[in-house]
Order: sequence, then structure tokens, then C-alpha cells
Amino acid sequence: MTSPFQLRRLKQGLLTVWVLSLVLAVPQIFVGQAVAQQNPALVDGVDAIGITVSDMDRAVDFYSRVLTFEKVSDTEVAGESYEHLEGVFGLRMRVVRMRLGDEFIELTEYLAPKGRPIPVDSRSNDRWFQHIAIIVSDMDKAYARLRQNKVEHASSGPQRLPDWNKNAAGISAFYFKDPDEHPVEVLQFPPDKGAEKWHRPTNKLFLGIDHTAIVVWDTDASLKFYRDALGLRVAGESENYGTEQEHLNNVFGARLRITALRGTTGPGIELLEYLAPRDGRPFPGDEHANDIVHRHTILITPDADAAARPLQAIKAAFVSSGVVANPTGQPGFKKALLVRDPDGHAIEIEEK
Repeated sequence: MTSPFQLRRLKQGLLTVWVLSLVLAVPQIFVGQAVAQQNPALVDGVDAIGITVSDMDRAVDFYSRVLTFEKVSDTEVAGESYEHLEGVFGLRMRVVRMRLGDEFIELTEYLAPKGRPIPVDSRSNDRWFQHIAIIVSDMDKAYARLRQNKVEHASSGPQRLPDWNKNAAGISAFYFKDPDEHPVEVLQFPPDKGAEKWHRPTNKLFLGIDHTAIVVWDTDASLKFYRDALGLRVAGESENYGTEQEHLNNVFGARLRITALRGTTGPGIELLEYLAPRDGRPFPGDEHANDIVHRHTILITPDADAAARPLQAIKAAFVSSGVVANPTGQPGFKKALLVRDPDGHAIEIEEK
């Protein structure tokens, strides 16, 4: 039989265990909150994909007449704010914003100073590779239209990805080049893949931009930048290889690790890591925004200063001189910063 003294000791022991459990739980709660606060979604998503062009009128004609983009705005800008943002002294730019469906591109022609052309021997596994993926309602009709307009092939022809590849089965795709040699993809999703909006009945051939794709050397390093620092989420993964992928990318023996990232708005960002071959060339160290090879992904944020802090913490390479205020509000932002990801791709973050 338990004595009153033993009962008191038992109750004291149970109370001690309960108090200790609370004490131990408190740091875990606070640690969890701290981790959440370190990795907020600092960007809402992709606003537009920026493309440097050599001849604005030619580029606008191509994207509007061939691919049915609509011009939204046409602005000429110059001044210190843009010099500090772009890292180009004495610049004067003509910027044309164009829309296809719900998505946007921004074409920029540097009236001064002029930059260099794209390397003529560029390949799909070079790390300066970046394209926009335009969704089409009918691949055969889209390919016929592109052939009629004498586009330069980057793929041997449209490719249907094989059924064994569960995450990509049934997707049809084709790479070609715009007048400045920038690669562009047209893509058609089968009924079980892609966003719902790509499957709505329509009489339009070119529907919108699903994502921009960039070649990276190390997916995990890129995820630390896009997912951990900026807060974009991983939306899908795939490993693609085989004759269809080789002919699509025009790279013999191509084997890719593909990781799709998305924010809450706009197109996605697709990371293309070539597991083979590993001979793609690194991003040019002396690339500038006025070089025709230049493209930049424009992300939107409610707070540019807050978005800059985690990038500074991971020592990201800033092109801009920090967060740059734009007193004119043209071409459509209050503050912005321009940084490079681990492979050198330019990322512009704008506070509207």
C-alpha cells in the first residue's frame, strides 16, 4: 500500500516531468518560428522575361506578327537610376513591353552604348542558355506557321516526349530562334499535364508563357538561391533523356535534371541541369545588360529592401549598386535591384 509520503513524491515527480516538457517545448516553438521568419516568400512571382535585342522594330514585328504578342507600352529611358540598376554607364534604352495571354516579355534595345552579339556557336547546354516556353493549342499548326515564317531551327523538329517518362510523357516541344538568335520554345501539354488554363477551348494558336528555362550547373546550389533565399516553391521535377530529348535540345547524349519553380503569380522558372554531357560553357564573366546574349527574369516583390537582405547574406553578385530608387516610375517600378544567380543569370527584382 502506497503511503501519503510516497504519493506526494509521485505527484512532485509528475509535476517536474510536465514542467520540463513545457520548458523543452518552448525553444522548439521559437526555433520553428525563427526558421519560418528566415525564409519568407520575398517575391510574389515572375512579372516578365526581359530580352535585349539589336533592332527593336524587327523584334516587335517578329513577336507580334509571328507569335501574336500585343504591344502594351513603348518607352525610352535614360539617366543615373538606370545606369546604377543595369551597371551600364551612359545608357539610353528603348523598352517595349508585350503581352501574350496573361504573361509578358520586355524587349530592350540599347540605343547607347551598343553591346555584343550572341556567340554564333551557342549550344543548348551552355549556361547562358535561357528561353521562354510559349504554350500552343496545336503543335502541328504552330510548327507550320513557324516554317512559313522561315524561323531558324534549334531542334530538328517537334518532339513528343516518350510515355515511359511519367512526368513529361506526351508533352510536345520545339526549339527555334528569334531574329537575334535567342532560343524560344513552343510547347503543347497533353490533357493530364499543365495548368487548367492551357486546356480551355480557344481559337488562338499561341496562348501564353508557361515558364522561362535556364541552364544551371548545380541544381542544389540554384535552389539555395531561388527557393531558400527568395521563397519560390518547387512545383515539379523530372529527369529527361533519350533520342527525343537529344533532338529537342540538339545535344547528343543529353540527360537533364529538370526542376520547376513557381511563385504565386506569373510564369515559372525551370532549372535545366545537364547531367550529361557536362561540357556546357560557363556564363561569360564580362557579360553586360546591353549584350544581345543578355536576358533577365523580372520578379515582383512588395518590398525591394527586404528582398535584398537575404541575397546580401548569401553574398549574391549584385549588378546594381544595391536597391535603386526610380523617381520617374518608368517603365513601371518604384525600386529595383539586379543580381546574378549562382550561374550568372540576371534576376531583376522590382517593387511596383
